[in-house]
Amino acid sequence: MTQRRRDTEKTKNGAFLRVSVSLRQILALSLLSSAAHAAVTGTVINQTTGKPQANATVALNKLGMQNGIELVDQAHSDAQGHFSINTTPDGQTPFLIRTAYDGVTYNHMLPPGSPTTNLTIDVYTASKQPGQAKVTKHMILLEPVNGQMTVNETYLFTNPGKTAWNDDAGTLHFFLPAGANGKAQVQATAPGGMPIGAAVVKTGKPDVFGVDFPVKPGETRFDITYTTPYTTGQPYAGKVVSKDENTYLIVPNGITMQGEGLNDLGAEPRTQAHIYGLPGSAYNVTLTGEEAAPPAAASDPAAAGGDAAADSGPQIEQIMPRVYNQAKLIIGISLGILALGFVFLYRNQPKESK
Repeated sequence: MTQRRRDTEKTKNGAFLRVSVSLRQILALSLLSSAAHAAVTGTVINQTTGKPQANATVALNKLGMQNGIELVDQAHSDAQGHFSINTTPDGQTPFLIRTAYDGVTYNHMLPPGSPTTNLTIDVYTASKQPGQAKVTKHMILLEPVNGQMTVNETYLFTNPGKTAWNDDAGTLHFFLPAGANGKAQVQATAPGGMPIGAAVVKTGKPDVFGVDFPVKPGETRFDITYTTPYTTGQPYAGKVVSKDENTYLIVPNGITMQGEGLNDLGAEPRTQAHIYGLPGSAYNVTLTGEEAAPPAAASDPAAAGGDAAADSGPQIEQIMPRVYNQAKLIIGISLGILALGFVFLYRNQPKESK
């Protein structure tokens, strides 16, 4: 081989080597660029099966004061449950990941500055059967005012199972008296979520309606408000159509309630709202008097010398074991906290239903 031919071959090999190196660099930079832009990554895990979940829709949403929840981008999980969204959160705005699977949506908050890569998003297989989901507490606040009865009901569902209960016919069923004209406001709060409006659906039973909202593993809360005509001192009848473990009737301070089969649990110390245990699935009561603000000593413990006011009335956590001797003490404590917030919440709501 001549010297010129050997030089030519070296030139070609060198050029080929430089081209190969350049291609590798371009590919590497391309992959790094792709990884840099895939700012929201993670894996969807089906907690019912314990395995990665494919074909889940993962949507990145921006949360704002003016536009509310605004869709930014979305992706689908692959066969290994992995997802990648090529959008970079700005680090100053809260974002929300909404993952839809088997007809149920799961929310995962991304506060400003929180990690956005290698996330784990939990979902569950859905079923039309309730499984282990059940109502552990049900509170009914009755407020007769100016010829109307405003009824506020709170249901607490506990689902210790591994499936999400989702039924288009309604997971929660509730009684709505004819005087309400089929109108009720419903808010539902998923485990770890915020209250949102929920759709009310008709059932095949008269005066019984359903709430179209899934009951996921964990605790779900339903708040229902409606009004119906009522004359003070006249009988008022209601039903409990859900299978409840603990149902309570509550009236504000100044209102007296009478009816058969009620367990008098006393007054809540701060608001002086009176609480009754309802052992059955129906009630027929009469209400008299007018709603009044609680005494200053009850509404402001400091005015009565520290904790004196808190100890002046019957403590719900003390009454509960006596009336329901099979209940754990924690039920009584949580009821006291919940009843306080429940009464304060609805005393400030408008007395009308939409």
